[in-house]
Amino acid sequence: MTDSIPGLAPSTSPRSDVVPREDLTRRDRDEMFALYTRYFAASDRMLFERDLAEKEWVILLRDDDGAVDGFSTLMRMHVADSTVFFSGDTIVARHRWGTYDLPRMWGRHVFSVAGANAYWFLISSGFRTYRYLPVFFRDFYPRNVAMKPLLDRVAATKFGDAYDSRTGVVRLATPAPLREGISDPELRMNNPHVRFFVESNPGHAHGDELACLVRIDVENLTPAGLRMIGRR
Repeated sequence: MTDSIPGLAPSTSPRSDVVPREDLTRRDRDEMFALYTRYFAASDRMLFERDLAEKEWVILLRDDDGAVDGFSTLMRMHVADSTVFFSGDTIVARHRWGTYDLPRMWGRHVFSVAGANAYWFLISSGFRTYRYLPVFFRDFYPRNVAMKPLLDRVAATKFGDAYDSRTGVVRLATPAPLREGISDPELRMNNPHVRFFVESNPGHAHGDELACLVRIDVENLTPAGLRMIGRR
């Protein structure tokens, strides 16, 4: 992931795919965990596997040899009358920063399975993930504060007391902050979205996660979002 927002480049590997979690091979899991520990200060394989076990799909990026060099986990929740897609662990190897294969695959999959009244729920300890929101979507929380009651309900359902409704931040019992040098938002404070993220989540360097909510609807997509799902 990078701070620049270029046009959506074509996929660099035809082997990349969205797979059901149960279809992951042992090699896939090992490579995913190795990538996870390379970028996050975490080493608990059991915790990683427990988090993975609740997910329904995994978006996998692969290199030309089939090795995993990026992934995002995804689960589906039902809260009140809404379907909510929650993104879990998301990592892209440094050599793929600057490509948009992962959001393209995520977007086309989610928009293909989402029905009416669907939302994307994500938590972010890094500004790069947060910056996807204003790039691809017109309306989302925390931009639209009217969505806060629904966010509170979704976040409390998923994280219980770890979610602070006053601040909109999730503080996990076992946080996994980004490793030093992976995210340096203070160097990009001239960007209003980065500045907002830092001010809204001052504990991000320690692994605090800013809770966000997005309405999944074609009408809510920016021009870049429409390109992401192949509508332009």
